[in-house]
Amino acid sequence: MGSNPPSDLRASLARDGYVLISSALNQDQLEELRSACAGVTQLARGGKWPHIRTLPKQFPPWPSDSSHGIWGVQHLLHPSLPHSTTFAESYFGDAIVKPVKELLQCEEDDLVMELYNMLVRPDEDFELRWHRDDIQPTATAAEEEAVLSEPVWHAQWNLALFEDKSLVVVPGSHKRARTNAEREADAYEPNMPGQWVVHLQPGDLMFYNNNILHRGIYDSTVERMTLHGTIGRVGEDPARARNVLQHGVGSWVEECDFSKLDAKLKQRAEEMRNRLLDMGKAKTGVTYSQIDS
Repeated sequence: MGSNPPSDLRASLARDGYVLISSALNQDQLEELRSACAGVTQLARGGKWPHIRTLPKQFPPWPSDSSHGIWGVQHLLHPSLPHSTTFAESYFGDAIVKPVKELLQCEEDDLVMELYNMLVRPDEDFELRWHRDDIQPTATAAEEEAVLSEPVWHAQWNLALFEDKSLVVVPGSHKRARTNAEREADAYEPNMPGQWVVHLQPGDLMFYNNNILHRGIYDSTVERMTLHGTIGRVGEDPARARNVLQHGVGSWVEECDFSKLDAKLKQRAEEMRNRLLDMGKAKTGVTYSQIDS
């Protein structure tokens, strides 16, 4: 369950549904991101940033009222958010983009800007039910298999700034329909057959297939700052457009200011943003992949 050299990234993701890159950040990068995350988390908990994941709601859309507590901060690339340049340096930097190109088997001019959010310590203990990000729990085995057989058009990751043991996955489940035991299990089953608790050290980067069977278990007593992002590649995938646009990124992405990035990252960021805008123009209306029960 450990780290893999770059040449094995794609094979490991295809086989297991996840792949771990140890120590993707150096200590300076880690400290800079922790400082930025602490600042925006304080804003969010204080009701001064409306784009949040609020308790006890599991899936979007989330209300902007932080009075019942939060478990995430949305839109780290938003031009109005303090430290958005620091987050942009992380999102568009080589530590993320190089493995994304390896995983998606694509070139620089195929990449599409998608989502960058943060998962934080909840104000009270909180759990997500077992789910796949883009398959409803009511789906039949045939419906699951149809989605799981489709090409993957994006890479999704968790980048831990503190030790993180919140994510639980069932390795290999991204390649098959749920077993009878999985289908009949309680939504919050604590011991799903074959499950693995992901253990990330500070600076570890984990990519995973968003349709792997997984859940989250969040401890209110343990500090958490885990950057949670996706990058896509160009292609004909209406479901991917829904997965991105359901988070509301289309309302502000044109206003992003990447002028403080160095020349290489600025060009990369602007071109990836433009491809997202092109995707948005082709998508009318927004639906949601999951609903809270």
